[in-house]
Amino acid sequence: MKYTTIPNTSLNVSNICLGTMTFGSPVGEVDAIKLVHYAIDKGINFIDTANMYEGYERVAGSRGGIAEEILGKALEKRRDKVILTSKLGMKVGDEPEDENTSPAAIAKQLDLSLKRLKTACIDIYYLHKPDPITPTLEILDALNKAICQGKIRYYGISNYEAEELIKLLSVADANNLPRPVICQPPLSLLKQEVLCELLPLCKKEDIAVTPYQILQGGLLTGKYKRGMEIPPNSRKAEKESWVWEITDELYEKLEAYESEAEKEGLSLLQYSIQWVLKQPSVVSALIGVKNERQIEEAIFCNEKFERE
Repeated sequence: MKYTTIPNTSLNVSNICLGTMTFGSPVGEVDAIKLVHYAIDKGINFIDTANMYEGYERVAGSRGGIAEEILGKALEKRRDKVILTSKLGMKVGDEPEDENTSPAAIAKQLDLSLKRLKTACIDIYYLHKPDPITPTLEILDALNKAICQGKIRYYGISNYEAEELIKLLSVADANNLPRPVICQPPLSLLKQEVLCELLPLCKKEDIAVTPYQILQGGLLTGKYKRGMEIPPNSRKAEKESWVWEITDELYEKLEAYESEAEKEGLSLLQYSIQWVLKQPSVVSALIGVKNERQIEEAIFCNEKFERE
């Protein structure tokens, strides 16, 4: 396993980050715990979760917490072996503190996450989305308070546009408050918008990047073939709304990328992971898995990858 230090931190993270969005369903508790242990034993020390994650059962406003509870059980005797992240901001209930990132929401949701994860401190706490209501200064004051209390070590942002990050950095600097150390945007061969402004901004400001959706819901794994039935164990078959419509235009893109991968002696999945790892400021690629084979393939990509 290869590791990269997140700038302006003491965190040295594996270039593969284990995602837990599907813990609960389709990955049940027993299998999820086994996968976490297997990943750690293979050298993956970076694990990502969120207060909203509960697998395919997720609907807007449902309470979430399932993935955190499972992860808490998995890490009971292994907490010291991982860099642990979680998030808040998405709607997880009907109270005002169950959505967005106000000081009250941070206080409530952080304590709930700590309890579910069975830990005293989360290494990186993400703002899962921009908050359209709460003043940025109030958010940053609350995060700084959590850092001073020892409940989190650093914070990051997810799903922010470049202009939203610029505003946040300006407020942080003007008030001598901590900056985010990491950014988690969607990024894949099929979704490259953040390469235009957000990733260059992160590089300029020395902010690490750990992208999600790097295989675009499984579309970049090579399992979807023109003229063939949708694989029964694929995400498209299990949770169709989570995967793009597969059109002739999309098949053309997949076939073109698969051809590029073959020229480099790689599978489409391997090519897709390595492409993400080559992008500016990317320190780790976030991958959700359902079995040990998928962990092995991600690790293989990491072993063969050399940063330019």
